[in-house]
Amino acid sequence: MAEDPRDWQIETRAVRGGLARTPYGEISEALFLNQSFAYDSAASADARFAGEAPGFIYQRFGNPTTQMFEDRLALLEGAEACRATASGMAAVHLSLMGLVRAGDHIVAGRALFGSCRWILSEWMPRFGVETTYVDATDLEAWKNAVRPNTKVFLVESPANPLLEVTAIGAVADIAHAAGAKLVVDNVFATPIFQKPLALGADIVVYSATKHIDGQGRVLGGAILGQAELMTEAYKDIARHCGPALSPFNAWVLLKGLETLELRVGRQTENAGRVADAIAAHSKAKQTIYPGRPDHPQAAVIANQMTGGGNVVAFDLGSREAAWRFLDALQIVDISNNLGDAKSMATHPSTTTHRSMPEEERQAIGLTQGWVRMSVGLEGAADLVRDVSRALDAA
Repeated sequence: MAEDPRDWQIETRAVRGGLARTPYGEISEALFLNQSFAYDSAASADARFAGEAPGFIYQRFGNPTTQMFEDRLALLEGAEACRATASGMAAVHLSLMGLVRAGDHIVAGRALFGSCRWILSEWMPRFGVETTYVDATDLEAWKNAVRPNTKVFLVESPANPLLEVTAIGAVADIAHAAGAKLVVDNVFATPIFQKPLALGADIVVYSATKHIDGQGRVLGGAILGQAELMTEAYKDIARHCGPALSPFNAWVLLKGLETLELRVGRQTENAGRVADAIAAHSKAKQTIYPGRPDHPQAAVIANQMTGGGNVVAFDLGSREAAWRFLDALQIVDISNNLGDAKSMATHPSTTTHRSMPEEERQAIGLTQGWVRMSVGLEGAADLVRDVSRALDAA
């Protein structure tokens, strides 16, 4: 009897999950650069379009390479189904639009990536969907924000950029009691360190651009969840609105999954050492890292995460000090990306969260002195030396 891939260790799932070889028996997964597919007969085409026969129709609907990526990521996440998208923001947008209609209401954690805030504050109201923002760590705030028309809860955990961690299971209970679905952006934790679906979430979204690629090559995104909900909410909108992931990008991301566990494991080890060095430096007013016992939500982290991830946030007191720090770095790049093999640091107030109004940045504690650092795969001693030298100059 063949083994059930769900019984494999996560390392084996990352390398062999979703593998679908052609008759040629290739070791590296095949790349199908196809816009469309041929049919044996008119009746065969009719059966596929009717959903009565398996097979691919058009790249916007599905592709063998993309399907392998979706199946492998679903296996890693512990999800029944996955829908790949052209970017992380396409995934966030699709995840919300598939669950709401005009007149509905969303409750969201107020600590969100700038583009996510734009979708909720600027885009959704054009279609009659309102959003209430809450402190994601305050369970009473989630309860009090619920309206009769609330359909979706949205949270990033850990959140961008200050690594706020939400008790996913407790928020899921509140959402379900209100008849709403919980969508969790799990980018910072990755499927290696946190399983939102197992904690009670209905939908998980990723920017695969980050750790899943992890080498600065392509954009991609993914939505994962229970098969029936994924079909009901996303099948038609994904087909007709066209946020499809290209087969080439799917192939790159598929290969990225093979080393995901190894990469984020080493990045997390490095991040712990870098975070400790920053916290010990006199220039750092505050250091936040999910792997440290002084994280504000350390108890929650202990219950739902198995690793701290590779992102560190720290406050240098002023924009001038933050910029001096960034400009003094010699190994770490100044970049707004994260999850890459190369270490990167950014000033969120003037980059990733620039579009957020100042009063909203203040509400989540994002003052001008904060720096967000994504720790890579360089030697830990080299990174500590580079960061310490830059802190001296801050």
